[in-house]
Amino acid sequence: MRWRKLKQKKITKDIDKKQSVMYARYTDKIKGFITDMFMIYVPILYIIAYVVLNGKEEFQASGAAQFAAVALYAVIYAVFITRTGQTPGKKAYSMKVVDAKSFENISFFRAIWRFIAFLFTATTLLGLLLPFYRKDRRALHDLLSSTVEVEIHS
Repeated sequence: MRWRKLKQKKITKDIDKKQSVMYARYTDKIKGFITDMFMIYVPILYIIAYVVLNGKEEFQASGAAQFAAVALYAVIYAVFITRTGQTPGKKAYSMKVVDAKSFENISFFRAIWRFIAFLFTATTLLGLLLPFYRKDRRALHDLLSSTVEVEIHS
């Protein structure tokens, strides 16, 4: 009898957890993305252009340098998402990237995949408009990586 009661409490706990999820607003996602660009990507561009290379002209002429900047940003992004589920921009707007089913943090390679999917989604723009038509506000890169951005209240 006690086992059944314990099992029933576990089931209701999981149901309550899924019902209490607040999906992140699209405007907060955009604000967080812009914050990340200024806090992470711009310093990477500056260091590569002016410390490693001899200025912006040399940076613009080098495809390898541009790829290195994006790749370094992807690795830093994936480390942040893997460890805490948040980048500085997402933390500023109380959001977290989690698995769509278990609501746990995602792995490093899944975070890299999410970033690559975001790059392709952003080029088509269609995937970025998808959250306007979904109740869970997931974009195409979220669907491809089975993730969701949720609001957190600490």
